[in-house]
Amino acid sequence: MITSPHNDKLKEVRRLQRRRDARFVAEGEDLLAAAAHAGWRAVYELRAGVDVAPELLDGVSALGSGTRALGVFEQRWAPAPTGPLCVALWGVHDPGNVGTIIRSARAFGVASVALGPDCADPFGPRAVRASMGAIFAVAVTQVRAVDELPGERIALVARSGPALRGPAGAPCTILVGAERAGLPAAVVATCDRVAHIPIAGDSLNAAMAATIALYELSRVPAA
Repeated sequence: MITSPHNDKLKEVRRLQRRRDARFVAEGEDLLAAAAHAGWRAVYELRAGVDVAPELLDGVSALGSGTRALGVFEQRWAPAPTGPLCVALWGVHDPGNVGTIIRSARAFGVASVALGPDCADPFGPRAVRASMGAIFAVAVTQVRAVDELPGERIALVARSGPALRGPAGAPCTILVGAERAGLPAAVVATCDRVAHIPIAGDSLNAAMAATIALYELSRVPAA
């Protein structure tokens, strides 16, 4: 059992909680179970009272309440986005939104999540927690241009174009931007069409907008 705060594994966990690396930390027994279910083996796991003294594990935890277990994993990036349904994020800086969108992608059977420029790290601590384990089950990739995305490219833009209607009849990618700035005009211009989510208020945050759009595009048509 690890009993020294100077242990190399604890040092690595502390470093990974602060900055991006080829590895990442997943905290909590639910996330470790999700990784195991997806066949994603940890480089190592640390469990309180088994592998490490509980107070030392709490000391490296990014959770305010501490943790009973965590794992260190190698990042996995898919080589390219795939369909039939893909969601692409552009300039979504908030890691909580990124993680939540990955969780929604998992819920609605999305084939891949593509991260465009200036997005938060999907393997950062906040994004991993917000994904609730979906980071281990959804293909995540990086793109630089809209033409790398599969199927029809639909730009989600507030109060522009027709209301988004589903289900998707053919492979497509829904593009979502930051909740304040939205999608860059140059990105919108290279999409095949523009759609919006009709709402009574002023705006939705990026994760909510993406979730509604994915529900609409993936829903089963009425018999």
